[in-house]
Parts: sequence; C-alpha cells; structure tokens
Amino acid sequence: MSEQDLGRVLSVQSHVSFGYVGGKAAVFPLQVLGFDVDVVNTVNFSNHSGYGRFGGTRANAADLRSLFTAMEENGFLRPSRLLTGYIPGAEALTAVAELAKRLHEQNPELIYLLDPVIGDSGKMYVAPDVVPIYRSLLPWATVITPNWFEVEILTHTKITDRASLQKALETLHETHSVPNVVISSIPLKPWLFDLLPQNIRPHDTVKDVEASGFLLCIASSRAQNLPSPSVVHAGCVPLIPGYFSGVGDLFSAFTLAHFNPPTLPSSSASSVNGRIENTTGLAEAVSLALTKTHAILQRTHTHSLSLPPDERLGTDDERDAEDPERRIRRMRGRELRLIQSQDIIRGEGLVEMRTLQEWEDFWVRPDLAIP
Repeated sequence: MSEQDLGRVLSVQSHVSFGYVGGKAAVFPLQVLGFDVDVVNTVNFSNHSGYGRFGGTRANAADLRSLFTAMEENGFLRPSRLLTGYIPGAEALTAVAELAKRLHEQNPELIYLLDPVIGDSGKMYVAPDVVPIYRSLLPWATVITPNWFEVEILTHTKITDRASLQKALETLHETHSVPNVVISSIPLKPWLFDLLPQNIRPHDTVKDVEASGFLLCIASSRAQNLPSPSVVHAGCVPLIPGYFSGVGDLFSAFTLAHFNPPTLPSSSASSVNGRIENTTGLAEAVSLALTKTHAILQRTHTHSLSLPPDERLGTDDERDAEDPERRIRRMRGRELRLIQSQDIIRGEGLVEMRTLQEWEDFWVRPDLAIP
C-alpha cells in the first residue's frame, strides 16, 4: 500500500460557478480546517437547479474513470478521507463506487463519508436505478449522512414510530454493515417528540411541536464484530425560517473533518452495563458539525434580513412561477455566507454549543416490556 497523506481529502461531488452547494459548500470549510482537498466535479453547473435556469454539463462514467485513472497513474490517489455527494446517474455512480472500493482495498483505514443524495421530502432527485448502487456502497462507508427520506428508501422502511425507527437503524448497521449513521434535519413530529427523553427534548413547554419549529439530529454508532445495539445520541435545534441550499453538503464536510476514528480495533471496544461505549467520536463530530452549520445558517439569515425589500423575499412557489426573477432574487440573498464565516468554521465566535446527548433507552422494545 502506498503511503497515505493523512491530511488529504478526495471530494467527489457537484460543482457550481455561482453559489454554495455541493463541493462549493464543502471544500472551502475543509481547507480552512487544514485539509488538502483534491476535487472531482460530478457536474459543472452555472448554479444549482433551484434557481430555475441553469446551464452546464454532467460528468459521465467515462469522464470520471478517465480522471481517476490519470490521478492513480500519477500517484495522486492517496487520500486518508473520501467524501462523496451528488452523482448524476447510475453509470457515473458505479464509477465512483469502483473508486471507493479500490481506495478502501488499498487503505483499509480510509475514512469514507458517504452522503447518499437520493431525494428529500418524499421526492426523488435521481432515477430509481441509482438506489441499489447506493445500497451496494453502504458496507464500504465509515459514516453515512442520509436525510429521513433517504433512510426510508435505503432500508425499505417507512418510519412512523419507535419500532420502525429502530428497524431502519438496525438495517443500516446489521444488514448493510454501516458503523456510523447520522440523520440530520428530521422534522420533530409529535410522535417523535413523545419518544425523546427529557434530556434531549428542546424544552418542556412545547405544546404544538410541529409549530414550535425544531429539527432533530440522530447519530448512531456501532462497533463492528459486537452483537450489542448501537450507541445513539440526539439533539434538537431551532428551525431557522426560509429555504437554504447546500446545508447538507456543509454539514457532511464538517462531520468528516471532525470525525476521529478509535485508536483501538473495533473488537476492543469497551462495554459498560451491556452497552458499547462510543469509541468512534461520532457524537462529538456531529455536535461540532451541527453547531457550526447552525451558526452559519443564522449568520446567513441575519444577512438576508439586511437586504433591500425586493431581495428579502419569503418562499412562495406560486409567485416564483409567475415571476422567475423573483425566485432568483430570493435564492441569491440566501446563499451560504461561508467566506464571511471563517471564524465559525475554525470554531471561533460560537455562541452556543449544540451538544448531542445520549438516548439511553433508544433500543427499548415496548412490546417486550414486563408489566
């Protein structure tokens, strides 16, 4: 195995000329945090598709394999960390999957964060033939960061209660051998709020949970080769009004940057009172990622409020359809303030740490409880 560059990340995801989504949201924070980042663009667009009008090209499988081959022949494929995001189509994703497997075989210590970009809010962004390829990639990942909808797609599980949530995580950990699962930006539905222990609930006075505007983040970490359930941490964050793009890409980059694997083999993980101790540092990494992402969103929102009235616009799909320029003005004013947030990226100027707490009774099975 060739010597690896410990501070080098290979980023394989989308690129836009204007704005901050995909690699534009992920690469700069990684560089500020001290990582050398090698960038492979899976698309080259003028801007993200939410603007309505965009131009550019998508990389096909041949394009990506040509890049990967040249990098390998020149001795450039030596990352210690791999980050993959949006991949346009099954053939292109297959080429990326081949690379991920090859890098892992060359370096079993590779830290691979897989963001399986499939869709959101019940709508798929990709063709259905992409999904089985993502499933085949799961065993190679160190950390995955799907949203709620993507977890349901990957696990064939509609999540509506404790049992289905347990089943989904169990499927990812056991069936697909993923050691670390992070689900962020989960709408805090009443049934989910009722499940949360007091130390994780936002506060006791919430009457209408959905109207209160909180999102939940769950981090589940399981040591390999041990039969015990995972260790689950969770935390709630207040919802910032308005629509932002690139948030998931930014969050994944922070999670990868701050994730530190255990120094001991996974089979040496300790067990206390029948629980596996969280030896991977996942909860700590996600806490930092959540804190920094939320702080940058708050700064972006504050900036948007200072804009002229014709740029300080609320989401209104009907009016946007009638006036495409309105959509462009609205989205342009809410592009992530990354360059202006270097202090936050470095961990300075953080007003509040959003630390995930352990969800100790997560794996309790109510159907097996003794009356």
